[in-house]
Amino acid sequence: MSEIEAYRQKARAWLQSVAPTYGRDALQGLSEAEHLAAGRAYQRAKFAAGFAGIHWDPELGGQGLTPLHKVVFEQEEMGFGMPIAYFGVSLGISVPIVLRFAQDRAWARERAIAALSGDEIWCQLFSEPSGGSDLAGLRTKVETEGNGWKLNGQKLWTTFAQHSDYGVIIARNDPKALKHKGLTFFWLDMKAQGVTVRPIKLAAAGHDHVNEVFFDDVRLDDGQRLSPVGGGFATAMATLMIERYSASDPAGFGPTTATFVELAKASEVNGRPAIQDGRIRSAIARSHAMRMGLEAITTRAMRMMAAGMEPGPEGSLNKLVSVRSRQKLSELAIDLMGQLGLAWDPLASSKDDWVASWLAAPTGRIAGGADEMLLNTIAEKILGLPQDHRPDKGVPFDQIPA
Repeated sequence: MSEIEAYRQKARAWLQSVAPTYGRDALQGLSEAEHLAAGRAYQRAKFAAGFAGIHWDPELGGQGLTPLHKVVFEQEEMGFGMPIAYFGVSLGISVPIVLRFAQDRAWARERAIAALSGDEIWCQLFSEPSGGSDLAGLRTKVETEGNGWKLNGQKLWTTFAQHSDYGVIIARNDPKALKHKGLTFFWLDMKAQGVTVRPIKLAAAGHDHVNEVFFDDVRLDDGQRLSPVGGGFATAMATLMIERYSASDPAGFGPTTATFVELAKASEVNGRPAIQDGRIRSAIARSHAMRMGLEAITTRAMRMMAAGMEPGPEGSLNKLVSVRSRQKLSELAIDLMGQLGLAWDPLASSKDDWVASWLAAPTGRIAGGADEMLLNTIAEKILGLPQDHRPDKGVPFDQIPA
């Protein structure tokens, strides 16, 4: 037995041991507060068992294993419906950026351990009402004040901001600079005076994990700065390269291909098991091949990061294709379910319920970068196609028509 396979069996055995307490069935009927408490408790148990921060440096509370070990654990974890959503941004995006760029290394280590153990949650404050996926079009303003900074503006679609202790944020410090210049990157105390969080309920699926966040004369110390002054866009790009992988999995955060196979075995098409229908078998084959390809892209990116390299733009392909595939497969599953496909459980998880998956898929095609932005990245960075004409290129930001 290989070392990786032995690790998989170890992970599976641990997950099976805690599933009665934290798994899908145990979470049924919980209130939001109870669900969050269960998530924190599960993350704490994960940390104690050595399954949090699997590929992080041991000095930062991690296990010092390879990205492949992390992928293996997450593959096993996915099937149990554990309450892990609250920590995806923290551990997949925000805290890794803080560890990379924070000036106070001891403070960064404290935050890493607190996040790994479920005690603290982070959010990412990028999108704005007037900018959407156009990050460089942001208008949130940060100005020097004494030996620090003053922050004013608004962010939108911020995941789990209502539960967050800290966040990472990019704001415009020089409106007279070019659009992609004059931006600076900070970490932020979400409980600081002047920070207001308002949850938004998503109408289709009824979720309320996203928020709008307002900043009114919020004070920032210069020690909270994570980029050179005016050099925040490069730091944001490093964040987004990570997000393209953490904001997707081969199943697009929907049910697995194996789950669809089980549905096809239990359903009928023209009086025969659906699994015997050539069109259904073709859909299963396409889904399996696509998801295995995306898994290979993710594994390659993890190994690059472990070697100290930057993950490539292929993450945009991963994010784009996985969620589109999930949407199509969910639609086909609902068709197979017939009248049962009209039923909707507002408490169901999009990872194991086809209706919930289909309803939430459009949100997934916006979160972490809209389809159109990803297509641009694929065209320019992977295929080498020329960039579209941009009338705002080379123009100071304050001279671009609003």
